[in-house]
Amino acid sequence: MAILVTGGAGFIGGNFVLDWLAGGDEPVVNLDKLTYAGNLETLSSLEGDARHRFVQGDICDAALVARLLAEHRPRAIVHFAAESHVDRSIHGPGEFMRTNVEGTFSLLEAARAHWSALPADARATFRFLHVSTDEVYGSLGPDDAPFSEAHPYEPNSPYSASKAASDHLVRAWHHTYGLPVLTTNCSNNYGPYHFPEKLIPLMIVNALAGRALPVYGDGRNVRDWLYVRDHCAAIRCVLAQGRTGETYNVGGWNEIANIDIVHIVCRLLDRLQPSADGPYERLIRFVADRPGHDRRYAIDARKIERELGWRPAESFESGIEKTVQWYLANPGWVANVQSGAYREWVGMQYGQPSGAVA
Repeated sequence: MAILVTGGAGFIGGNFVLDWLAGGDEPVVNLDKLTYAGNLETLSSLEGDARHRFVQGDICDAALVARLLAEHRPRAIVHFAAESHVDRSIHGPGEFMRTNVEGTFSLLEAARAHWSALPADARATFRFLHVSTDEVYGSLGPDDAPFSEAHPYEPNSPYSASKAASDHLVRAWHHTYGLPVLTTNCSNNYGPYHFPEKLIPLMIVNALAGRALPVYGDGRNVRDWLYVRDHCAAIRCVLAQGRTGETYNVGGWNEIANIDIVHIVCRLLDRLQPSADGPYERLIRFVADRPGHDRRYAIDARKIERELGWRPAESFESGIEKTVQWYLANPGWVANVQSGAYREWVGMQYGQPSGAVA
């Protein structure tokens, strides 16, 4: 028995692989292209572990995926591999269409061929779990009900449009071919091993370096925040108990505005690693908003709670403290992911050199 994980060197995928192998001995075949956001250092604790086989490769490589499926005969595919940063999708949407749409199509076709050839008992238990995002649902008004699984798709960025397309492909392969699929749509994840282009790790890393803390617009964009290891637990739960063909929304019940997140991180750093130059909030700078910036996301996670019994274990207060403490304890990991290309990206995106406090 084994599972195939795509994108298992990224933020959520890497945490999932670590969590999976910490909780049992079922092997993982880990396929990751190792783009800028894939980091084998996240998986360094698994070096020499026979339960973990890492393969560098592209989900668009149909021959490679077919070979891995034939060789390892996994009972499930857990599909994390995706381009996931909205800002990057605005500047370069092509790679998002290739990975998120074409890659998911290629993977579905390989999975269908593999599943179709399995013996009847293995066919009955095989699962294809597709990990998606709440951004496919669009943007909510301040008084709108949170996103349920029945909410219409209204993606507003190239990233969310590409993920919406992949969700539709997964649904179609189930309804047309009978492929036993499961889909999860999660809210904003945070936690260890998060690449520092996203809000929380960017604020931590910049603050510790004395750099500006860039906040889009007025900072009142609201997101629902989910601790990544709670998300991993939800995925395990859906894989084990979810009904095929169903979608499960996964959220943390933590709606918080971006500017409030920044203040929370600053106050935690003031307590855990104070700066000689004064409170970290002095570094906050408001910058021009990004195009089409969705105002509010919120997840209604009652279905997964009701049907599968999953609830997040971490409050935002406990999760964010664990996250800040992890970054303080792992400066080497942070330094190694901050390549020259990443620094150039930050400078382009926020209109200032990465070392500047404007």
